[in-house]
Amino acid sequence: MNKVKQEATPEPKETGKRLFQYAWPFRKTIFLSLFFLALAAAAELTGPFIAKTMIDEHIVGIEQTWVEVPDGDVTFEGRSFTREDRYAGDGTVDGVSIVQVGLDYYLVEAREVTAGEETYENGVLTVVRDGETSVYPAVSMTTDDVFLFYAQEVPYIIGWMALYLVLIGISSFFHYYQSLWLQTSANRIIKQMREDVFRKVHELPVRYFDQMPTGKIVSRITNDTEAIRELYVRVLATFFTGIVYMIGIFFAIFLLDVRLALATLIIIPVLIVWMIVYRSFAGRYNRVIREKLSDLNGRMNENIQGMSIIQAFGQEKKVADEFETHNDEHYRFNRKMLTLNSLTSFNLIGLLRNVAFVTLIWYFAGGSMGVGMIFSLGVVYAFVDYINRLFEPINGIVGQLAQLEEARIAGERVFHLMDQEGEPLPEAQTPRFHGDVTFDGVWLSYDEGHPVLRDISFEAKKGETVAFVGHTGSGKSSIMNVLFRYYDHNQGRVLIDGQDTLALSRQDIRSHMAIVLQDPFLFTGTIYSNVSMGDPAISRDQVMEALEQVGAGDFIRSLEAGIDEEVKEKGATFSAGQRQLISFARALVVDPAILILDEATANIDTETEAVIQHALDVVKAGRTTFVIAHRLSTIRDADQILVLSEGEIVEQGDHDELMAQRGRYHHMYQLQKGAGSGKVS
Repeated sequence: MNKVKQEATPEPKETGKRLFQYAWPFRKTIFLSLFFLALAAAAELTGPFIAKTMIDEHIVGIEQTWVEVPDGDVTFEGRSFTREDRYAGDGTVDGVSIVQVGLDYYLVEAREVTAGEETYENGVLTVVRDGETSVYPAVSMTTDDVFLFYAQEVPYIIGWMALYLVLIGISSFFHYYQSLWLQTSANRIIKQMREDVFRKVHELPVRYFDQMPTGKIVSRITNDTEAIRELYVRVLATFFTGIVYMIGIFFAIFLLDVRLALATLIIIPVLIVWMIVYRSFAGRYNRVIREKLSDLNGRMNENIQGMSIIQAFGQEKKVADEFETHNDEHYRFNRKMLTLNSLTSFNLIGLLRNVAFVTLIWYFAGGSMGVGMIFSLGVVYAFVDYINRLFEPINGIVGQLAQLEEARIAGERVFHLMDQEGEPLPEAQTPRFHGDVTFDGVWLSYDEGHPVLRDISFEAKKGETVAFVGHTGSGKSSIMNVLFRYYDHNQGRVLIDGQDTLALSRQDIRSHMAIVLQDPFLFTGTIYSNVSMGDPAISRDQVMEALEQVGAGDFIRSLEAGIDEEVKEKGATFSAGQRQLISFARALVVDPAILILDEATANIDTETEAVIQHALDVVKAGRTTFVIAHRLSTIRDADQILVLSEGEIVEQGDHDELMAQRGRYHHMYQLQKGAGSGKVS
């Protein structure tokens, strides 16, 4: 397995700003969903206040002052009573109180009863507070008597409960549309981002793909963008919800008691410091985790593509061991991340919650003993409920810190790919080339200081066939890389019809060229889509005509679906010769001015080669054709043959001229001729 140079992934500046810019076109839907989220939160946060009202005003409301009136709401022992806060009459009237002692209730002949240690005996209620004793005449009440007073509160309690149910229903409605619209917006954002990344990939030079494994690129387009999607769906919603809830809860607590609200504000700086500490560790861990995941994807992609070779050479265990090594490292950093998340989530929330409840218990207990002020049962319940609710958004925010960091690191990786230097696809096309090609003193180095082409110079006129021969590594394919501008030369000039190729866009140059490789690549789809390459300007008749020209007509007609026959991945269901015929048709249907054959007949059997060779004789007319030759017998009729060695042209001429020189070409030709006849002459 070739080792690929590891890509440095520096942290791009303003990653957050760029993520915001992607979301900005969908701002209306996002803001509306967040507004709905705020309304849902507000509806939910009314719960403790409604509960407080139910408790103080109605459930324990009977312990308020009751006034004796002629036509009251409750009749007890021949007397008629109405709650004082509901009495609309004028003047001073006699009032009583209802007091609970243990599980028993008593009607006390007093408007107000001092709070303290209460006892009842022989019609007298005794209250002891701070060493002072107060006594009140009182009457014991039965359960039915107490219910008479409670019955007045039942309609109010039902009304408040119905209001809360309505608010919960409204909250659920807003939550539904908030979630729907936010996720819709997130999917649109990621759809746009993936399209931009995929488009960017097609603008990148070939040298980028030589250094970056396919699996890593796929990981950025799929896995990393999916992590970013979670940022818009979960993290954004969680953080916004948490902030809205916390603001609402603190506002409610301030309304209940300012001192306790100020004390609970300590949670905010603690949470901020904790988040800063968390990010310092999580950022490092997540960066390694994402990189290792890309490595795993790259290795899996490579191994799947090369499975036949792996199995043929019995390398299954070696490959599995290598994969296990990388997987173990990925697991190790994932375990560190899980440990960090466990520390920050459970321990942080548990600590803050316990401190808050200890403070709450001390505060209210102290108040009941005279240290502070006395609170109603409803206020105590509301405080406890709000404190409990306060930790829900905190827990949510802390729980999403891992997702936030993962999305941030994923964003860095995606934007790093998008920041690579590329060339946008041109909208307008240049006129078709005439086909004259000139190489003038061309040098090329893939790595600085190691030239693979040295002072290459030649001319090819329209309609000529120029062949390149030489041993492996002599520079044949490098000349085609320069012509196609897969790589740009370091010195010299390459001219097409007198125009410097560096002054033209890569896409303009390639739009008038076609190439047929030694190992043709077919895409998943149909034969028609592979030949036309999805160009709507190419008709089915043109595709079939091109297939007929290359001698594939009989092969296509033998298929059940003809040119609509399904092509599996890489054309695995077709023979090498059949794939090559389809590749030839693909090149010919675009009517290129320049045709490149990169050892196109090297893997073809003799019978198929004869068919292709005959087709080439027809289609090469009027086109400049470059041939990288493996079988020298296929280039005997070439107008020029360039013999390369270590990146230099060592011989040049047609077949007869080179044979007459009795140099390298003559030697190679004789070797192949001898191998073909079973002897070497």
